[in-house]
Amino acid sequence: MELAGEGALMALLDKRRRALAAEGLFDEGRKRRLPFLPRIIGVITSPTGAVIRDILHRLEDRCPAHVIVWPVPVQGEGASAKIATAIRGFAPIEPRPDLLIVARGGGSIEDLWAFNEEEVVRAAAESPIPLISAVGH
Repeated sequence: MELAGEGALMALLDKRRRALAAEGLFDEGRKRRLPFLPRIIGVITSPTGAVIRDILHRLEDRCPAHVIVWPVPVQGEGASAKIATAIRGFAPIEPRPDLLIVARGGGSIEDLWAFNEEEVVRAAAESPIPLISAVGH
């Protein structure tokens, strides 16, 4: 018997998670402390989706900050490479953001898949800036 569809994707995701965990990419010691009141926040998402409006609204209410949006496609061919490039691209910016948010609203496992790609996980693990994943619901 061979898995197909969503079952095959979940099996691939679990295999990838285990391999990256074995390298220590998810170890607690790697996590960066989140700033209490970030002054500059970098947001990596689609500029046209509802999630960016939600983020900006919540930040205005709870934590007014200067927000820099790095627009990326959040699904489809090439999305994962652009997401990884954006994560890495914030590090040399001056003034550098205190926090990054990588975001996308809900969707199917296929819609959210770009965020499960190894290049995105590695970029997040390498980021010198604390990062919050706000993907799917």
